[in-house]
Amino acid sequence: MTIFYWVMAVLIVGTFVPSAFFLVLYVVTGEDGCWTRARKLFMFTRLFTMFGLNLLIWGHVVVGLWRLKFG
Repeated sequence: MTIFYWVMAVLIVGTFVPSAFFLVLYVVTGEDGCWTRARKLFMFTRLFTMFGLNLLIWGHVVVGLWRLKFG
């Protein structure tokens, strides 16, 4: 699971940082292309965050049920 946490952290940060960068570019320049790219990257950030959190929660549920049955 530790590898999964690191992979999800890299994916989340790897999409959030460019999203923030393009949002700043949009604020400075007002170019619509920057706004569109920032919005799409932020959408992927939310997707990876929700996926990672969901897998984290259900992973703990499965481990708990496994330990109740076989532990």
